[in-house]
Amino acid sequence: MGKVYDWFEERLEIQAIADDITSKYVPPHVNIFYCLGGITLTCFLVQVATGFAMTSYYRPTVIEAFSSVQYIMTEVNFGWLIRSVHRWSASMMVSMMISHIFRVYPTGGFKKPRELTWVTGVILAVLTVSFGVTGYSSPWDQIGYWAVKIVTGVPEAIPIIGSPLVELSRGSVSVGQSTLTRFYSLHTLVSPPPTAIFMSMHFPMIRKQGISGPL
Repeated sequence: MGKVYDWFEERLEIQAIADDITSKYVPPHVNIFYCLGGITLTCFLVQVATGFAMTSYYRPTVIEAFSSVQYIMTEVNFGWLIRSVHRWSASMMVSMMISHIFRVYPTGGFKKPRELTWVTGVILAVLTVSFGVTGYSSPWDQIGYWAVKIVTGVPEAIPIIGSPLVELSRGSVSVGQSTLTRFYSLHTLVSPPPTAIFMSMHFPMIRKQGISGPL
């Protein structure tokens, strides 16, 4: 066993990584409010796991979406638990993200040398909101339908390009199958990769630069 460890140690420097993790200095002013970003990350991981589990049963069509969600809630083993965890962790993710912003900004987390950390954080906040908006339509019930109709109708107020933007986001003039397909694709295929990329940038920079000071 020792030879196996030595083989990996020689190539990966496992002990150096472990020493860096265990010896990282934590300032005395750090409290629960400095953990809001980590809680947001935990919610995201829960979202990935529960969302992936539901893709086996969910059907992204205007005819079958609602009935497939009903099936998950009533027929699938522990489906009600998985969907409920997904739904509530989504709400918690958004609330923790907002709370994290309200903690970072007053404590100067955006100041030099943490400007790039702040920029990646803002991008992650936008992606988090996009997850919420696109996921809200998935059940395709009355709430989801009208929420999509209102959200996609907002660009209408923009002169000249407003109407083309509305049609682009809906996939047609009115809300329908094309809209659900677009939103489901954004929710499951388009948004996760950039979120993972910016997280892989955001957290190492926090690790490198350390935690920002108190007020």
